[in-house]
Amino acid sequence: MSRFATQPNPDQHGADLWRGAIKPAALVAVIGLIAGTLIKSRSGFWGAALGALTVLIFLSIHLVISRLTVNLDPMATMAIAMFSYFTKVLVMGGFLILVSQTTSQTTVNRATFAACALAITVAWLGGEIRAFMRLKFQLPLPPKQ
Repeated sequence: MSRFATQPNPDQHGADLWRGAIKPAALVAVIGLIAGTLIKSRSGFWGAALGALTVLIFLSIHLVISRLTVNLDPMATMAIAMFSYFTKVLVMGGFLILVSQTTSQTTVNRATFAACALAITVAWLGGEIRAFMRLKFQLPLPPKQ
């Protein structure tokens, strides 16, 4: 029996993707927290912490939805993915408006928030892509004619 005879485990793939993404993202988040604190003191710390928390939550939602829709029809999966993306964009916009209206620049440094959020996003996506490339998917081939 060949190594391709077993079916892939979608739960294991989801966990592998999450682990591959969270490790570099967490490392960059810690670096961002330290740098934000050293450069902008308390407001830099809170900006970096809020940026890290925001990115980690919103990017984890994608992997949770992928796990929930693994056995659905591809059209339903696409519809759910598009709906979740649209919802995340709206919620993120509302969250950013809420933060900017309820906190001052002396409490949460906006530049630190943005820099940390962007750096963590790049690290997350890079880690997720790297983990995805390492997965061994068994894709069905079309029958020979």
